[in-house]
Amino acid sequence: MATNEAMKPVNLVIFGRQGSGKGTQCAMIITELGSIHISTGDMLRAAVEQGTEFGLQAKAIMDRGELVSDEVISGIVAERLAQSDVTQNGFLLDGYPRTLTQAESFFGILNDLGLTLDLALNLDVPIDEVTTRMLSRGRADDTEEAIARRLDLYEKETAPLFEFFLDQGVFEVIDGLGSESEVFDRLNTVISAVISGKSQ
Repeated sequence: MATNEAMKPVNLVIFGRQGSGKGTQCAMIITELGSIHISTGDMLRAAVEQGTEFGLQAKAIMDRGELVSDEVISGIVAERLAQSDVTQNGFLLDGYPRTLTQAESFFGILNDLGLTLDLALNLDVPIDEVTTRMLSRGRADDTEEAIARRLDLYEKETAPLFEFFLDQGVFEVIDGLGSESEVFDRLNTVISAVISGKSQ
């Protein structure tokens, strides 16, 4: 993934089941591209700590023990994407959007900020493989039943999103089986094609 000073920042969204190796691949992508890795959890915590408009709203909701709404999450994303490190370096968004409502808001946010999404990547690892990987970690909350529930929720949430991004013409499925370097090579090939297109 060769980059140059004149190249426009690359903006990416990444999906992947728990246990797909997404965290590892995100780290490799941002090292290569210099993009800003934005995960929903980190972004939410930072907004609360910084006392931003939507961070304060999120804190009040969480203090009541309720789930943060799509509107507030999207507001926090908008605040983060508007920051100069993101506009200058591009982003790798991880954990957002999770619902169709969020996806629709996301494209509105990009439009308002004058940004475009280059790719939505789905790191595809079969359910039986990610289940085996998670069970082998030996975590207390990684029982077969708990894993099955989390994966089922992921399937229900993300399946409509894949159709949405496919309709936008930016969706790519990446085979997530193999070594870390093999998977990264596949991601690299797809992202490099986008970089080549942007630099022409």
